[in-house]
Amino acid sequence: MPNEPPLPVGSSQAPANRAGAGIDPALATSLKAVGSVMSAANDRWWIIASAAVALHGADAGRVADVDVLLSVDDALRILPAIGVEARRDTGSECFRSDLFGTWREAPLPVEFMAGFRYRSTTGWREVQPETRCPVQVDGVTLFIPNRLELQQLLAGFGRPKDRDRGRSLAALA
Repeated sequence: MPNEPPLPVGSSQAPANRAGAGIDPALATSLKAVGSVMSAANDRWWIIASAAVALHGADAGRVADVDVLLSVDDALRILPAIGVEARRDTGSECFRSDLFGTWREAPLPVEFMAGFRYRSTTGWREVQPETRCPVQVDGVTLFIPNRLELQQLLAGFGRPKDRDRGRSLAALA
């Protein structure tokens, strides 16, 4: 799978946080573990939500976990390989995944979501980012949506903490 070249440092959509500077050590260690696990992916994948906000260099508030969006095929291969049960059709009144699993071998829990959707005012919306920005943390490549797309995603989630994170991203402009 070819990787996209890193965006130029001066790009308005490039993550400001290229080397994990300023990221909490537990988050940095968890992100490196995710990068290692996801090196086995055949399809495109992303880190989203609070960890992605932190990787952009914005104030994410408390980052309690790392959310990884991946394909169903990759989830069916990767999750069993790391000892995680891929549960089918899981969710809540706000979020749903075709496959979901939590990996607890990193300092922060890592939530893997395939076929991820959130409830919007118009119904369920599938999350399939169009942008994919590579970012390095201690030599490990991770992928996140660009700043604008991540802001839109967080706004769609509609929770106060997500709106706060979106405003934090907007302040980077």
